[in-house]
Amino acid sequence: MDYGSASGLEFRGTEEITYRGKPARSVTGTQIFRTKIDDLWDALTNPELIPRWFLTVSGDLHLEGLYQLKGHAGGKITRCDPPKALDVTWEVGNNTSWVKVRLEPKELGTQLLLEHVMLKDADSESHWKQYGPGATGVGWELSFLALSYHLVNNGATVNSEENAAWMASDNGKAFMRNSAKNWGAAHIASGKSAEIAHAMANRTVKFYTGE
Repeated sequence: MDYGSASGLEFRGTEEITYRGKPARSVTGTQIFRTKIDDLWDALTNPELIPRWFLTVSGDLHLEGLYQLKGHAGGKITRCDPPKALDVTWEVGNNTSWVKVRLEPKELGTQLLLEHVMLKDADSESHWKQYGPGATGVGWELSFLALSYHLVNNGATVNSEENAAWMASDNGKAFMRNSAKNWGAAHIASGKSAEIAHAMANRTVKFYTGE
């Protein structure tokens, strides 16, 4: 797998918010893809294209419909405004969070903003205290990397075996290490102490790289 010299997200942010009247946290990332907004929307919502860079998806892919990503999250499509806005619930086991996607044309292509919101409940708090925003953020950043490959290479499919080999390579580990470090910096910028944020980022590196 050749991801070139991908540098990751343009912006990373995290903050404590109130969502649906309850304490929550959001993790936000943005990236500009060098493609037209309609093509990016298609890659994000077309069930024939999603498996080429992400996971196989099934279900009723329309507003208020239910979706299921193979071996991963499922949920409900709560907003669908082509080609600019998509909201879904993100349900894994008994845990529900929310993912929001916004697309905006830019001079160099299309900006994708993704916000992942999770309530400060017992399950998510345990995970957050261990890893901070990095576990969620690095995961989405890796997905954006695959999405970029798909778009740059005229709709090519990301080979799962080659992708796994890349993640185990020095380049792959360096990308994940740098991503976790940058999410730690975003955590500090949100007001978290450097000592705690760095410790969380280091645990995230270990989680993704095995180091």
